[in-house]
Amino acid sequence: MKNGSNDKNSSKSLARRGLRRLPAILRNKYFITFAAFCVIIVFLDKNDLFTQLDRRNELRELQQSKRYYTTRIAAERAALEALKNDPAALEKYAREKYLMKRDNEELFIISENPDNAKN
Repeated sequence: MKNGSNDKNSSKSLARRGLRRLPAILRNKYFITFAAFCVIIVFLDKNDLFTQLDRRNELRELQQSKRYYTTRIAAERAALEALKNDPAALEKYAREKYLMKRDNEELFIISENPDNAKN
């Protein structure tokens, strides 16, 4: 019976010697808990660090497109007001966009892209 208890003590002492070889910070239960928490948050969570960075980039792109479309809407509204209030602007728009002409005029269409002329 004495030998059985010595075996337990000797195995405990071997384990303690193995733990003593580790730095003190790795034996600290609070550090181990904090390290596990950081690993879970940074790598394993649904909202991990990489997902957050992707979402931040997507948000930045969406904000840029929002600014672009907001300025485009403002420009289109200004053009619409000009078309509603100015007959000369309405005529210019109709001639440029819809290739309209007066009865006594001839219309020549010149392509800006020389590649289209070959086809």
